[in-house]
Amino acid sequence: QVHLVQSGGGLVQAGGSLRLSCAPSGRTFGRFGFGWFRQAPGKERGFVAALSWTAGSTYYADSLKGRFTISRDIAKNTVYLQMDSLKPEDTARYFCAAVSDPTPTYWSGTYYRDGDKGYDYWGQGTQVTVSS
Repeated sequence: QVHLVQSGGGLVQAGGSLRLSCAPSGRTFGRFGFGWFRQAPGKERGFVAALSWTAGSTYYADSLKGRFTISRDIAKNTVYLQMDSLKPEDTARYFCAAVSDPTPTYWSGTYYRDGDKGYDYWGQGTQVTVSS
């Protein structure tokens, strides 16, 4: 069992930046894949970004490329989501998710974008609010 603990988030003005963090409680990451998802009120949860812990490869929702960056710090055993040039439409609850030992086809297909079937563990979520 992996318990993901999220931190970061909060209130920021449009154009500002925030960084979210995701770390496991009580263990170190190994062969995991990670994703960030977000859900705004009245909307479905949507894919934001994903990362392979072992390979360091990254994947993004097309609409967020260039503004959002997913990364990992192996020494700190933490996954980050850096969000720049934030817009009011980025306001949502953001969730970190993890999948254990993803196969190569996981990354070549669309599993990493699938919030329903692609991940085994989820963080508690953190609110990001962008004011205009």
